[in-house]
Amino acid sequence: MVFIGRGRKSHAYTHSLEAGHHVFINLGTEKVYCLPDGYEISDPSLDDIRHVLNPKFTEEQVEKIDGNKQWSRALDGSDYLAGMNYEHCKSPLVHRFGELTRKIWHAQNFKGQVSPHEFLQAVMKASKNRFRIGAPSDPAEFMLWLLNTLHSDLKTEKNTSVIHDCFDGELEQSHIDADGGVPVTESCRKTFLMLGLDMPPAPLFKDVMERNMIPQVPLFNIMKKFDGETVTEEQRYRVTRLPRYLILHMKRFTKNNSFVEKNPTLVNFPVKNLELRDYIPLPTPKENERLHSKYDLIGNIVHDGEPHKNKPGEGSYRVFVQRKSEEVWYEMQDLHVSEALPQMVALSEAYMQIYEQQQ
Repeated sequence: MVFIGRGRKSHAYTHSLEAGHHVFINLGTEKVYCLPDGYEISDPSLDDIRHVLNPKFTEEQVEKIDGNKQWSRALDGSDYLAGMNYEHCKSPLVHRFGELTRKIWHAQNFKGQVSPHEFLQAVMKASKNRFRIGAPSDPAEFMLWLLNTLHSDLKTEKNTSVIHDCFDGELEQSHIDADGGVPVTESCRKTFLMLGLDMPPAPLFKDVMERNMIPQVPLFNIMKKFDGETVTEEQRYRVTRLPRYLILHMKRFTKNNSFVEKNPTLVNFPVKNLELRDYIPLPTPKENERLHSKYDLIGNIVHDGEPHKNKPGEGSYRVFVQRKSEEVWYEMQDLHVSEALPQMVALSEAYMQIYEQQQ
């Protein structure tokens, strides 16, 4: 239970007398008091509780956190895998996100689960109920909103933040004359946090068994949109700077006036060693610099069934996440987590993917 204050007229003071609960911790200062006497308690045995409430990491620990292979043990005896500087920022969303991240990676939690409830409440408030607890939302829309909002709240006077340091890439965009095929205006350069990939049209006819055919397309084909030559809706795109973490969004849903249609095409993609140099032309690196164009998949969000707005109650999202230190894949859906084979990651209807650049 959470009480405000510890004076003689406070609920905490009354509760200590009625229920016999005498030890209280201030969630802000992390000081511990004994009520109703009101004196401060100084005991090293309480440090574990402080660590759980507000985990702290040194720079050295953060650098090594991806390589941790050690399992932790909760108070109930179960084993679990533990899996930023923003003091100048006053955004509740930033603080709740940082708190959730630190708790996830904290190796001394009392339980093997961490509740995201406070973070979700901050999301609801910051998004003005655009994203709500219990209501299904588009992961791509949420990811873009979250990254842009965190960047806006974290950015410095130079308009930089850890968000853009990790996810920011650059595109060259040219408007093309539909008739002559030549640029109408000078090309301009724009930053991006996510690349949207257009899916090929779904087949209109069924196979001999009267089943809808599910086509397959290589990732190479839909990446051609960014080769600097392919024209898409009178626009031509070319990647001029690669981000450390590349987010790809497969545009599976087509929204019409009365319904939402899903494209079931399977995309064939590599789980490791995605060499973008083989897919699209890349910028020439500067002298004494090396172009890092190879990526490994670390997250894959999948949509199953029909979209929610088409048939309410149908359709759901799953996510495959790789634990980098062990190179083991896990499948997650709501509270269900299970180990998955890498082959299963590539056999799903990918909706959004996150690739990490090899250094």
